[in-house]
Amino acid sequence: MKLDVIKLDGGSAGSVDLDEALFGLEPRADILHRVVRWQRNNAQQGTHKVKTRSETSYSTKKIYRQKGTGGARHGDRNAPIFRKGGIYKGPTPRSHGHELTKKFRKLGLRHALSAKAKAGALVIIDEATSEGKTAALAKQVSNLGWKRALIIDGAAVNENFAQAARNIEGLDILPSMGANVYDILKRDTLVITKAGIEALEARLK
Repeated sequence: MKLDVIKLDGGSAGSVDLDEALFGLEPRADILHRVVRWQRNNAQQGTHKVKTRSETSYSTKKIYRQKGTGGARHGDRNAPIFRKGGIYKGPTPRSHGHELTKKFRKLGLRHALSAKAKAGALVIIDEATSEGKTAALAKQVSNLGWKRALIIDGAAVNENFAQAARNIEGLDILPSMGANVYDILKRDTLVITKAGIEALEARLK
C-alpha cells in the first residue's frame, strides 16, 4: 500500500510503502469496541462512595418504643428506610478495569490504523518539527485543513513542535508508544510521521 508523503508546508516529500498488515485490514467494529471499552474502563477512577448505616451521623438510640405506637417497628434513624439514613448496598471504591490480552490490544491498534486508512483520513508527513512558534504552526495546520487531528511521531516528540502545538485547539501529538485506539478513533484526521510509521511497524510486528 503506497501513500504520498507531504511536508507541513504542504509540499511533496515523496511516498512511502505501508504495511498491509497494519493499514490494509478490513476494520472490525467489534474488535475496536472491545479495546476502547477496555481503555475507558481502565481510565475510570472508581472513587464513588456512599455512607453505610454504620457511617451516618445520627444517634443510635431507638427512636420510639417497640410496641404500642400503632406504627412500624424501628430501631435508630440510621436505617436505610429513613431520609439521610445509611445507603444499603451502595457503590464503594473499586477498579472498573478488566484484562485484555496484549495480542488483542495490538490487533485493535492495527484495525484502528486500517480504519483511518480506509476512510481516507490518514496523512503521512515527512517530520514533525517546528521553531516553537504556535502562530506559525497554527497557520500550517489551517492550510492543511486539519481541524481535529492526532499526530503520531517516532520514539520521542520534538520539544519545539510539542510546545508550538500545545495551545492549538484540536491538535494533539503522541510518541509512537502512546498511540492508542481511543485517541485515533476520536480524531477526524490521523497524521503519522515517517519515523512514526517505522516505530509502529516495529511495535506491532
